[in-house]
Amino acid sequence: MKIAIAGAGYVGLVTGVCLADFGHDVVCIDKDQDRIDALERGEIPIYEPGLAELVASNVGAGRLSFTTDLRAAVGAAEVVFIAVGTPSRRGDGHADLSYVYDAAREIAASVEGFTVVVTKSTVPVGTGDEVARIIAAARPDADVAVVSNPEFLREGAAIDDFKRPDRIVVGLEDERARPVMAEVYRPLYLNQAPLMFTNRRTAELIKYAANAFLAMKVTFINEVADLCEAAGADVQQVARGMGLDNRIGSKFLHAGPGYGGSCFPKDTQALIRIGQDFDSPMRLVETTVAVNNQRRQAMAGRVIAACGGDVRGKTIGVLGLTFKPNTDDMREAASIDIIEGLQAAGARVIAYDPQGMRAARDLLEGVEFGDSAYDVATGADALVLVTEWNEFRSLDLDRVHGLMKVPVLVDLRNVYRHDEVAKHGFHYSSIGRPAGLSAIGGAAEAAE
Repeated sequence: MKIAIAGAGYVGLVTGVCLADFGHDVVCIDKDQDRIDALERGEIPIYEPGLAELVASNVGAGRLSFTTDLRAAVGAAEVVFIAVGTPSRRGDGHADLSYVYDAAREIAASVEGFTVVVTKSTVPVGTGDEVARIIAAARPDADVAVVSNPEFLREGAAIDDFKRPDRIVVGLEDERARPVMAEVYRPLYLNQAPLMFTNRRTAELIKYAANAFLAMKVTFINEVADLCEAAGADVQQVARGMGLDNRIGSKFLHAGPGYGGSCFPKDTQALIRIGQDFDSPMRLVETTVAVNNQRRQAMAGRVIAACGGDVRGKTIGVLGLTFKPNTDDMREAASIDIIEGLQAAGARVIAYDPQGMRAARDLLEGVEFGDSAYDVATGADALVLVTEWNEFRSLDLDRVHGLMKVPVLVDLRNVYRHDEVAKHGFHYSSIGRPAGLSAIGGAAEAAE
């Protein structure tokens, strides 16, 4: 099939390269000439494991190309995906749909023959109706079916998610789009991926409801972690006991500093606004957002407590800046709140992340950046593990101890075991585990 992708950002690029790998003829379109030039040189603007290799192989095979010429690409396409950004609108939390609507107008002017226009971007309920209205108003003669096909891609595992999905949701109002979308995803039938057809508004809501539920699950286990600390229980064992119940499952039951990233913060806020617009308030989601925000702001206090209640003039090393491992995405990362809180308390912060430092330099003022975890540990009064990159899971703890000024390790991802760290001479603090809690007092004494 001939497919055009409007938007060569994260979702558009992953979608385009995976569809090309299925054997389709795909053109990715973007207005940013520098981005298109870079992609044509084989330079990938985002970090996603396996993406660069997949782009190179499909460009080499002639199935994938890049352009700024929307008219030619859309005119030749049987299916056009809209994969532009829908950031939270400043001030009110609503999704900013201006890029989606602009793309719809440009697509309307360019389509030829029957074309399925697919909204891949995460958009509020009713957006597909408006896209259809915009196209019909701009081109009354256009023969177009507008479809909702939300993405369910996890950064760091996006290619695998696209090729081995839990489900493929397609919302449509025009039955002519059904066989077309079935053909787009036909290569996945071998993996028995469930292709779920709904009406358009249902498909639009599924994405928001799914992400909000996962955000609630993360926030729930974080509150349980606080209770574990107060009650002397171990949140990791509580989570395992919960997760073994098939009705609950083990995923997203890992206590930490709070959720972040490009999806959960934006989508929970948008779902709250959608509920308000339809006079059907989402009270649980509202509380989830409030609790998560409070937690992220409280994390710097945990570090300060582990350092004896005062970090003024002290050097704090931060391991991990991105909101999760295997991405370079700094959007809504917990590290931002933690570092700003430490700086406000008078600390000097030095940080290292395998992929996130280029973006971090534009977001964080007054932060020094190291070349490795050991560089960051050198002369530090405390080391804070914020993002659980694999290279931080097996540090040479003897070496780290020897480099630090004060051996305080604050593990906000529960990567290490207390007994393992303690035998190397560290004062250790973790999340929701009794041994980690008891270590805070010792750390305070050492820092003093």
